Amino acid sequence: MGLTARPRALALLACPALLVLLSPPLHAQDGTATTITAPASGSRSYGYPSSADQALDAFLAKDDAARRALDPVETLERGEPLSAERLAMLFTPALASAQRARNAAARTALADLAAAHDLDPAHRISARAYAAVLDDEQAMLAPPVQDMLALMPLSPSGGIQAEFPALASEGGPEPLDTSADHAAMLARDRALPRVFATAIARYREGMAQGITSPKVVVRTLISEIDALLARPPERSLFMTPADEPFTLSAGGTKAHALAHARLRRAYREATLGSVYPAYRALRTFLASEYLPAARNSVGLSQLPGGAALYRALLRHHTSVDLDPDAVHALGLAEVARIQREMVTVKDQLGFAGPLPAFFAHIRVDPRFHPRRQEDLAAGYRHVAAIVAAQAPNYFLTIPHTPLLILPHPAYRARYEAGGSYSPGSPDGSRPGVFFFNTFDLKSRFLSGVDTLYLHEGAPGHHFQISLAQEDDSLPAFQRFGGNTAYVEGWALYAETLGYPMGLYDDPMQHWGTLDDEMLRAMRLVVDTGLHSQGWSRAQALDYMLANSGMGRSDAETEVDRYIADPGQAVAYKIGALAIQQLRDEAEKKMGARFDVRVFHQQVLGSGALPLPVLEDKVHAWMATD
Repeated sequence: MGLTARPRALALLACPALLVLLSPPLHAQDGTATTITAPASGSRSYGYPSSADQALDAFLAKDDAARRALDPVETLERGEPLSAERLAMLFTPALASAQRARNAAARTALADLAAAHDLDPAHRISARAYAAVLDDEQAMLAPPVQDMLALMPLSPSGGIQAEFPALASEGGPEPLDTSADHAAMLARDRALPRVFATAIARYREGMAQGITSPKVVVRTLISEIDALLARPPERSLFMTPADEPFTLSAGGTKAHALAHARLRRAYREATLGSVYPAYRALRTFLASEYLPAARNSVGLSQLPGGAALYRALLRHHTSVDLDPDAVHALGLAEVARIQREMVTVKDQLGFAGPLPAFFAHIRVDPRFHPRRQEDLAAGYRHVAAIVAAQAPNYFLTIPHTPLLILPHPAYRARYEAGGSYSPGSPDGSRPGVFFFNTFDLKSRFLSGVDTLYLHEGAPGHHFQISLAQEDDSLPAFQRFGGNTAYVEGWALYAETLGYPMGLYDDPMQHWGTLDDEMLRAMRLVVDTGLHSQGWSRAQALDYMLANSGMGRSDAETEVDRYIADPGQAVAYKIGALAIQQLRDEAEKKMGARFDVRVFHQQVLGSGALPLPVLEDKVHAWMATD
């Protein structure tokens, strides 16, 4: 089923700047190109699996378990058991050494298994995808990269200091159904001082070598910790696991009350005696010792070995080799193209002045901004209903996992983007959550409601992540993993589905999606500007405000995110362009045979894939009759 209404094609192949960005297909060890035959619908099995398929499945399951055992944060995020001793391995050289050894053994084993000639199509995809995962892991664990990253261990965008409160709270990913579950969580709470002490030791190594985080990153870390410590311990997230321990004994009995009281005492002792002191010690170190030594510069290129580290991070996030200069040029071209479209929509909104004046105008025009939190919530509920009704026209499979719409928790809102997504559980018992931001409400835009929901909610992150998690035929790394370019590229591509759904017939919402597309284009310019071309924070901020209508607080959050997490933001546009190119190719080659629902099934049906593997899979599908 083709679509009659959709935005202009992005024409990846017609853009010279992109020709140097996308890496060639992965190759087998003998130097010959491998071939992928795509499964018809993304399913994994065809009758009884071959012995080669079974061997590969066994290896993938065993190595995934071994990898998780050496990744404490991911283990917690999946809701799997984690001992305090394993948590305390974070940031230690011993952990990095063990990870390198496991990676080397896995690469050798996979090379033998992937050489089998009787793997079915889905298993060939898995073998190639996992080879790419192991290659990326090897590159990120290599001493030149790992040694630099280890000296700057914490990041505002997802560091353990930010993640731990949610991971250690009631409603987090790990179930708290038994006394043993609570004992394990309490032990991890008590281990937190060791984790932060190791991070502090690595920071001091970096100070001695002249490799430090930017001051702006350190100040953000301090602000985050201050926000957490401002909440009284008794009302902190760390106390919530003791609130309703229904399963510890028979509810309503005296024994239940005593068990509840003992549990509250245990969590209070852990919170007051371990968790809060750990955060205070980290805060004291960062503010009094590290901040004065932190660098004033913000880009990686201003560190010894920083240029090579940036290229490694670009490849890590996108799964393809990228030239920072080419990415920068592509971003400039995309910004110019989107601005031309913005002029048309600006005129439709009744503004006769130049585009920069319109940017300034909408920052203060009340019709573009919510007055109450409910204004945003109602807008997101409205677009959610439209997407739910139209989704069967675009997807063969709809996730079973429910999706909630909630505001960001107040303690995190200041440091979050306009929206985010928290995945549900694979069995759907815990819903996915689309979070929207109400901090500094006057800076939020009603014009961005539709496109933000399409990206963070449905059919963006919620569809991609939930469909992968719900497919238990996939190996774990395809169900739960994924490179940024695929995950965020899909979500950015999902925004374009608002055109045929009619969501952007309203000029205000059309403006909103162009403004969001502009943000992703500016990221190509600003991220590379900061980390490869010597831009300052002020220069990056000025560029974003001059080329979009975003509010200052949003622009500051974005720029600080790029400084703290180099390369990650580039992956959105690279991934979306790759998916759009594949769709354009399929429509042209398949003609009347093209069905957008099947195309989306091909893109989503094997879980998260490196872009070269996805490209080969979709090309194989195009060639089928």
